[in-house]
Amino acid sequence: MNVESHKMRPVIRQLDEATANRIAAGEVVERPAAAVKELVENALDAGATRIEVTYADGGKTLIRVSDDGCGMTADDLPLALCRHATSKIDGTDLLNIRSFGFRGEALPSLGAVGRLTLTSRAGGEAASITVSGGRVGPVRPAALGRGTVVELRDLFHATPARLKFLRSDRAEAQAIGDVVRRLAMAEPLVGFTLRDVSGGGEGRVILRADPCSGDLFDALHARLTQILGADFTDNALRLEVEREGLALGGYAALPTYSRGAAVAQYLFVNGRPVRDKLLLGALRAAYFDFLSRDRHPAAALFITCDPQQVDVNVHPAKSEVRFRDPAAARALVVSGVRQALAGAGHRASSTVGTQTIAAMAPPQPARVYQAERPSARVLQTAFAAQAPEAFAEAAAPFTRVEESVLVEGPLGAARAQVHENYIIAQTREGIVIVDQHAAHERLVYERLKRQLEENGVAAQALLIPEIIELPEVEAARLLEIAPDLSRLGLVLEPFGGNAVAVRETPALLGVVDVRGMIRDILDELSDLNDSQFLQARIEAVLSRMACHGSVRSGRQMRAEEMNALLREMEATPHSGQCNHGRPTYVELKLAEIERLFGRR
Repeated sequence: MNVESHKMRPVIRQLDEATANRIAAGEVVERPAAAVKELVENALDAGATRIEVTYADGGKTLIRVSDDGCGMTADDLPLALCRHATSKIDGTDLLNIRSFGFRGEALPSLGAVGRLTLTSRAGGEAASITVSGGRVGPVRPAALGRGTVVELRDLFHATPARLKFLRSDRAEAQAIGDVVRRLAMAEPLVGFTLRDVSGGGEGRVILRADPCSGDLFDALHARLTQILGADFTDNALRLEVEREGLALGGYAALPTYSRGAAVAQYLFVNGRPVRDKLLLGALRAAYFDFLSRDRHPAAALFITCDPQQVDVNVHPAKSEVRFRDPAAARALVVSGVRQALAGAGHRASSTVGTQTIAAMAPPQPARVYQAERPSARVLQTAFAAQAPEAFAEAAAPFTRVEESVLVEGPLGAARAQVHENYIIAQTREGIVIVDQHAAHERLVYERLKRQLEENGVAAQALLIPEIIELPEVEAARLLEIAPDLSRLGLVLEPFGGNAVAVRETPALLGVVDVRGMIRDILDELSDLNDSQFLQARIEAVLSRMACHGSVRSGRQMRAEEMNALLREMEATPHSGQCNHGRPTYVELKLAEIERLFGRR
C-alpha cells in the first residue's frame, strides 16, 4: 500500500519561464482594456506629455500605444522584457510607491500571450525588439523621433482558449475607452488621443483630450468637461477637504443630476484610478439621504495622501487599495461630499429645466423669421393701442409690476398656483415651477433631522432583552460599532460567549424585528465595512412623518404662504430635491421659453 502511494505521489516541477509568464498574464491582462491600462501607465511613468492609443477589433488584433516620454536605450529593451525588471522602484520600500507601475510584469506578460514589438529612443539611435509567444528576438535599429511605441498584435494568440472568454468587439472597445478616460482624468496636463482603426486606414478618433493648462483645479475642471461633458461640470460641486493626513478634491454632482446606474463614479487615490469597495460605499452613504435606491450619484473624487498611508500592492491589476486607516478615508468622503451638498443650498441641476423644455418642444418646430424683440415700453404701448375698451377693466390686474416687487429672491416671487399643487413664480430671468408638496416635505424633513441631531434618538427598553447568538467574528464586529448604534437608539451589550443582548430599540421604529435588523446591519458591515442601515430606517420614518406633515396637494395657498415657502426653500440646504431625489422645482429661462415659441 505504501509503495503504491509513493508511485502516485505528484512530482514537484519548476515551471519554465514562458509558462510562468502566461500564468502571470492571466492575472495582469485578462482583456484588451487591461493591456491598454498597463501600457498607458508605463507611458505616464515615463513622463509623457502626449499619448496616442490605437486599437483594432476591440483590441484583439491590434493595440498600439505611442508616447513622447523619456524612452529607452537599445541596452534597456531586452531587460524591459524580463519579469520583475522595472525602473520604478529599487525594492527597498514597497510602501512608498509613487508611480503607476512597479511590478515589472506588464511587458513580459504581454509578450507571452501576443506578438509584441517595442520601439524606443532615448537620446541616441532608436532601437526595436520583438517578442512572440515568449520568444524574444534580437535588438534591431529602428526609425523613431522620440519616446516609445509599443505595438501588440493578436492578443492571446499563444493562449487561444482565453479568446473564448472575451466579449464582443464593441464591448471590448467600450472597456478600452473607459480605461483611457479614467487615466485622462487622472492626468489633466497630459494630452490623450484614442483611435479605432478597425476598418483600416486612419480610422476614426474616439477621444481627443488636449493638455489642459492652469492650476490643478482649473486643469481638472477643463479635463472633466472634455471627458464627462459640460452638463457634469455645470452641475457639480467642487470639493477641497483635508483631515487626518488625507486630502479630498474633485467634483460631486448635485443629487438631481443622478444616473440610473453607477456609471459616472470615478475614484482616484494618489492619481491612480481605482474601483475600491470602501470608497464606493462611502460615496453611496454620502448621498443615501438624497437619492432613491434606483438612482446613483455622479462624482470624480481624488484622494491624496502620503504613499505610506495606503497599500496599492493588494491586487495584480492595482485596481484596489487598502488604507492604513480605512475609517478615516471613509469619513473624509462622506463628510466632504455632504458638506458640499449642504453648501449648494436650494440649488437643483440645470438639466432639469433643459429636459423640461425638451419635453415641451414640438417635434419639428416651424422656422420663424422675426425682427429684434421690441422693448417693454413699446410692447406696453402696442398692447394698450390694440386692446378694446371693453377689456380695459379686466386687463388691469395683469399690468406690469415693478421689478422690485417682481423678484424677491433666487426663486422669485409667487404669481399663481395651478392645479392646487404647482406654484408659478417669476424671477429676473424667467419662471420657476414649484411642486408645493414635494418642496414642503423636504423642508419639514430637514427640520425633523435637525431636531433629531440636537436631541438624539429616543430609545424604548424591551421588556425582555433579545438574546442573539452570532459567529465570533460577527459578534465582535457588531460590538465594535455598539457606541454608534447606541446614539441611534439601538442599545446592545455582550451576553457571554458569542451572544449579544439587545436591550433597547429606537422608539421611532415602533415594534421591530430585532433579529432581522441585526442581520441586515451585519450584512452591510460585511459588504461595505460600515452600516447605514439603522440610520436609513430612522430617517425613512422621519421622511414619512414629513410627508404627512407637509402641505398636501390640492390645498389652495395664499400669496404670502407661497412666498414664505419660496423663502424657506432658499434658506434650507438640500431643498432642491425631495426626499426621494426628484427635483422640487423647475426653472425655465425666458430665452428658452421664447425659443420654444419660435421667438428666437
